[in-house]
Formats: sequence, structure tokens, C-alpha cells
Amino acid sequence: MRLATRRTAFAALFATTALTAAPALAQDAAADAETDATEIVVTAQKRSESLQKVPISIQALGTAKLDQLNISDFKGYAQQLPSVSFQSSGTPGNSVIYMRGVASGGDGNHSGSLPSVGVYLDEQPVTTIGGNLDVHIYDIARIESLSGPQGTLYGASSEAGTIRIITNKPSTAGFEGRVDGEVNTVRNGDIGGKIEGMINAPLAGSAALRVSGFYQRDGGYIDNVAGSRCFLPQPGGICMNNTAFVEKNYNDTESYGGRAALKVDLNDSWTATPAVMYQNTKSNGSYGYDDSLGDLKVQHFFPEFRTDKFVQAALTIEGKIGNWDLTYAGAYLDRKTASSSDYTDYSEAYDSLYSSVGGLAGYFYFGDSAGNTINPTQKVVGSDHFKKLSQELRIASPSDQPLRVVAGLFYQRQSNDIHQDYQVANLSPKLSVNGFPGTLWLTQQHRVDKDYAAFGEVSYDLAPTVTLTGGIRAFKYDNNLIGFFGFGRDPAGLFATTPYNAAGSSRTGVAGCFTTSGSRLRPVAGTAAAVLAPASVAGSPCTNLGVWNGGKIDPVVAKGDGVTWRFNANWKPSSTAMVYATVSKGFRPGGINRRADVAPYEPDYLINYEFGWKTTLAPGLRLNGAIYQQNWKKFQFSYLGANSFTEIHNGPDARIRGVEMDLAYNGGGLSLNMAGSYTDAKTLKNLCIIDDPTYACAGAGNMVSAAKGTRLPITPQWKLSGTMRYTGEMGSTKPYGQINVAYQSKASSDIRTAVFETFSGNVISPAAQLGDLAAYATVNLALGAELDKFNVELFVQNLFDERGQVSRFQQCGSCGQRGYIVPINPRTIGLRAGAKF
Repeated sequence: MRLATRRTAFAALFATTALTAAPALAQDAAADAETDATEIVVTAQKRSESLQKVPISIQALGTAKLDQLNISDFKGYAQQLPSVSFQSSGTPGNSVIYMRGVASGGDGNHSGSLPSVGVYLDEQPVTTIGGNLDVHIYDIARIESLSGPQGTLYGASSEAGTIRIITNKPSTAGFEGRVDGEVNTVRNGDIGGKIEGMINAPLAGSAALRVSGFYQRDGGYIDNVAGSRCFLPQPGGICMNNTAFVEKNYNDTESYGGRAALKVDLNDSWTATPAVMYQNTKSNGSYGYDDSLGDLKVQHFFPEFRTDKFVQAALTIEGKIGNWDLTYAGAYLDRKTASSSDYTDYSEAYDSLYSSVGGLAGYFYFGDSAGNTINPTQKVVGSDHFKKLSQELRIASPSDQPLRVVAGLFYQRQSNDIHQDYQVANLSPKLSVNGFPGTLWLTQQHRVDKDYAAFGEVSYDLAPTVTLTGGIRAFKYDNNLIGFFGFGRDPAGLFATTPYNAAGSSRTGVAGCFTTSGSRLRPVAGTAAAVLAPASVAGSPCTNLGVWNGGKIDPVVAKGDGVTWRFNANWKPSSTAMVYATVSKGFRPGGINRRADVAPYEPDYLINYEFGWKTTLAPGLRLNGAIYQQNWKKFQFSYLGANSFTEIHNGPDARIRGVEMDLAYNGGGLSLNMAGSYTDAKTLKNLCIIDDPTYACAGAGNMVSAAKGTRLPITPQWKLSGTMRYTGEMGSTKPYGQINVAYQSKASSDIRTAVFETFSGNVISPAAQLGDLAAYATVNLALGAELDKFNVELFVQNLFDERGQVSRFQQCGSCGQRGYIVPINPRTIGLRAGAKF
């Protein structure tokens, strides 16, 4: 009955909205910008243009639409954009974004591949490895989603697409402000809410200040339930329980921050806009649940939290040289994250895998300084300090001329100080990482990624209805990594003596560090003591990730250069219709594998062939769409290899075919919206366990890990969203009702169908072990009224309490252990109110 009701509601809505719209309503300066579906202004091509005149696949969510859908974070707007999918642990700011099916899975490691989707805050890139910058969505002019390679105007991490968050700018037109509040409750969970406010104040005839701020608390809904774990040998082994950490509504989040921008008109031709934004988010608990324990339940044994705070300072200067527009956009981003997470599942899995030789206690020598067996469970304490400096200078010719040019220079430097400390309480110092008692494994690294580019696009009107565009971007990348990773090892000891460390390893960690002679410790020790060279990265015992260079250690470097391009032809058969064809190329830089026995990975490239159309069928009625094929060359593929150590390889080619469509209608108080995408993404050759240029996967120890024709993971084949809203007139009161539906079909969690299981050597299927991300549909309702400058609304999100799945994951790769499901939020009921002044 419950399932039938959901399906009926879903079918009824989409039957009703057969002539509906994509959520693509963006804010313009004019008051009616979001009520006219034919006049949406975007800046996707570095110019202000009507959406219907931009010959690329683009969707936009404007201020009104963001408010109407109650969107305040990345997950909220990603659900409404049909080309966007993502992987996440559920914690805010920890998502890896994909577009148009360009996903191999397993991305997001600190030392791994750069993202394939670029994220911009106004003019400045805020793309970060290891998780997106989850900017709070309030007082935002629009969010633009640009599908396909944007490599000419946006660079390396825009291989598959770009997401742009455009803030409302200060205005000298007059004083204005608003304040909004919300209280909500999650089904079988906690109370949450938020308060937000904004003020725009003219300071003089030529200056204005705009300030916004917010505080938000998201109530938890996952319970940490009581349980215990026991480890070998049994009887007489170690047992533990989590009594001290049992808690209902374990996963609450608190965030706050603000943004300020100052606009100064220097003269009639030049404007400077400095801006600063600060945001701090603290999440507790786990956002993934273990369905073997029941709905929305976990069983964890250590404190779990993550803090994510960032500040970004930006400066945009716009002016004219003659009748050409000149723009400088610079920014500095400083982001710090800190976390503690439970790693008990890893200990449990390895204790079981090595049970025939005494488990962790018997085989890995886990013990204290007196030789006593200890509790082998682990927690991971980590931090990242991410910095990004970006600068762009570009010039654009007048937009009303038949020949139009945009050209510029770009520089970006991003760095990350990476700290990951895998701790075992009471572990003997002799078994620990040198100088870190109780640390089984340490990662202490410094990463730098630099990009240089010169770009340009030229458009020429062959006729009043025909335009050709060509663009090119010449780029260089220079990425490096240095530091330490691994276990400890006493350099004065003999390698014939065991234990080497608490993992029984004589090769990983300190064993591979450089000595003062320039040799690695491993071949030197065994006959005589050796002296380790000083650590290159503070807080590490020595350096095993680097290159010896005549008495000093240099970073490992990956460099490259090349060209991306875009060619476009568009034809306007009438003033209300346009068709276009595009071929474009995007890329993602290559990089470094930390393990010396794993080769560096090469860049991957994406070639996009696209045919699209944009039509205004009647006043207020718009139909846009695109059909495309993308060829993804030797895609970068990350996975947890031996000992759960991340490796990045180049896989085979993949082919992605798809369709994107959106319809919009606004008129007579009725707004109907619908957007959808179909994505068919498959490998063209076998993915091998061991790299094989022939893709036959032949030879000793090799086998097919994913056969030719395997669907790429994460991205659903179908993704749809629809909104219907009606606003009435009752004097000065405008009551309204709204229904929003989102649907996506199932998707696989992992591309691999065969790997060798750790230790046992058995062949297992990670895809089957993790399971598919199940198909789901959600229904959101809102009922409210606007009263002059006040508004009030009652809303329900996820009406039928669907357990939609965002991601599935395990703590350890290929070792057959507990799986976790990251769900969408359960049913949430709330009340919103706001006022403008």
C-alpha cells in the first residue's frame, strides 16, 4: 500500500507536469527576471547573456527558486540538477562531485586525483581535493550548472563540467534587508533549525556594503547502539563495548558563518569589489548506517567528529579600456579540517582474515611495552590544511559586435598539509611509528598543485542567424608531493629481527626512509645501524616519499602541458529558437602514487560531441535540451589496494551517451518545472587488476576486474526532478502551494566485479559486496503565504520517508567487512518565516 501510494503520487505529478520546467530560473536585476522563463541572465561564458542565447547545456537555480525549494547546501541543489551526481560519507563538505556520468568511483583521497568537476564562488575557483567546499546557500543570485568540458574558460578541474555559485552583489540603489528563520524536526530524530539575515547598505553614491550571516543546526537521526567486539585469541582474548558512546540521534551538525562584500565605483568605468566569506561547520557521529543492525543504526566505539572551517578573501576589479571590458579576479582560500573517526571495522576484518595464524595479536604482534596483548582497535585522527591562491586577468570585446573575443591569463597554486594518524591505545613504542607512541600508521605529507594557462574564445556572426565560435586553452601543470607514510621501524635494529613493527612489515614506512647517505633504510640496515635523514615535512619521523638530490630530498613531481579546445556552431531560425553543435575537449592532470612500486598516473581526457536546442514556445514557456556522446580516454581510477592503500591507475577508455532536457512554464500564478537526464556510461575495454596496455588482462596474477561494457558507477541511468507551484491572490496576501518530486534510478557503488581478497587470495566482487545504490523517489510539499513583506511556510521534505541512498562504503578495501549506507535525510517537517525591510 505504501509503495503503491508513492508510485501513484509520483506518476500523478509527472503526468500533470508534462509541460513543465527545469529548475532553471535565475535572478536578474529586473523585478520580473524570475517570472519570465525566456529572460534568464547568466555569466557562464564570462559575459552577461540571456540563458536562451548561450549555446551550451546550462541550468540555473535563481534566488527565488533556491528559496522556494528551501535549499541551503550542496545536497539540496545537487538533487535538482539532473546532470550532477556525487559520492559522500554524508558529512557536509566531504562530497566528490561528478557530472554526465564521468565517474570511476573511489576518488577523493588527499593524495589522489584532482576533481573532474570545477566549483566556482563568483569569479574564483574553490575546487578542493578530498571534498567539495559546501558553501551555505543564502542571499545567492543563482547557481549555474554547466554540463560537459569547460576547459577553455575554466581549466583543469572542469573536465566534465562546472558548478558556479554566484552571490548577490552590493547595490547602491537603496537600503534593503531580510531575516529568515526555520525550525524543523526529523522523523525519529532531533530538532533542527536555522536563522539567516542580510543587509545591503549604500555608503555613498558610489559605494555599497552587503553583509549576510547564518546559524544552522541539523538534527541527528542515526543512533549509535550498544554492542561489543571480541578479538583473538579466544578464549582469553580482548573484548570491548561501546557503552560510553551509545547515543540517539548521533549525527548532528552545527554550522555558522557570514559573507561581506564592498562595491566601490572608482569612476564611471571602473568598479572594485573586495569580499570575504567565513564558514565553520562541526559534525558529530556517523552519517552512514549499518543496515545489518537495523534502520539508521551504527555500532561505533570511538569519538567521531569533523570540523571544517574556511575563509576566502576575494577581489574583483572590472573596468573598460576603450570599449573593451577588462576583469581581474583574485582570491585566497584557507580551509582547515580536523576529524576523528572510528576504525574498529578494520581491526575486526583483519582479525578475522588472519584468524588461522592468531589474528592481530598472533600475527601482527599488537602488545604494550611489557609484551601484554592489547585491545587492537583503532581510531583515525586526521587534519588537512588546504590553501588556494588564484588569479585571472581577462579582456572581452564589445558584445554587440559581429566579431567577439574573450581572452585571458590564469594562475593557480593550491597546497594541502595532510595529517592522518591511525592510533592504537597502549601500543608499545617499539611497535609504533618512530617518535609517536600509540601510532600504528602515520601519513604526514605536503602536496602542491600549480596550474598556468592562457585562453581565448572568438565568436563570429557569419550571418544575423549563424554564429561560429572557437576556443583554445594552453595549459601547464606542475604537481608535487613529499613527506612520510607508513609504519615505524627502529633503524638501529636488524631486519632479521621480529617484530619489525605492529604490522609485521619490513618494507613500508620508516623502512623506506632516506638515510644520510641517500640510500633507503631497508637495504642499509641489517648489517649495521643507519642514521635517518632529517624529515622534510614537520611532524614526521623521516621522509620516504621524495627524491634524493645530492644531500637533500626533493618532492616527487608530475609535470605536463597541452591544449584543450572547443568549437561551436549555432543557428537561430527564429527569434525564439536556437540549435547548436559543439565538440570540446577537457582534461585532468596526472599525478603521483605514493608507493614507489606503483607508477605515476597519466592525465585523462574527455572529448565531448553535443547537439542542443533552446526554444521559447510561447510567452513564459521554454524547452531546452541536448544530446551528447563523450569519449573518456584512459580514465583515472582510484581504489584501495593491498593493505587498504590507495592506488591511482589509468583504466581503459569509456563511452558516455546521454540526453538532457528541461521545460519551463510561468504564467497566471502557475509555475511548472521539470528536468531530466538519461546517461549511458560504459567501459570500452576490460579493466584489469594489473595494468595491461593490451587490456587482455593476461599474465601471472592478472585477471579482468571489470569486463568491457561494464557500466560506470555512481551515476544513475535516469535522474528526474519536477516542481509545481501555484500562487493565488487574496488582497495583499498571496497564498501558495508547492510540490517537488525528485527521482533517480539505481546505480552501482563500484565498477569492479572481481579482485583478490586481502590475505586469503580469494576472488571477490566489490560491486556485489557493497551492493547497488537503490532507485528512489522523494516528494517535498510546501504550503504558505506572502503577506506584503512577510512570509510564512509549513513544509514537509521526503514526505514518504524514503531511505534514498547517496553512497555505500566500507572502511577497508577488499577485506570483506561491514558495509555502510549514506542516506538522504528522513522525513523532515518544519516551519519557516521571514521578513524583508
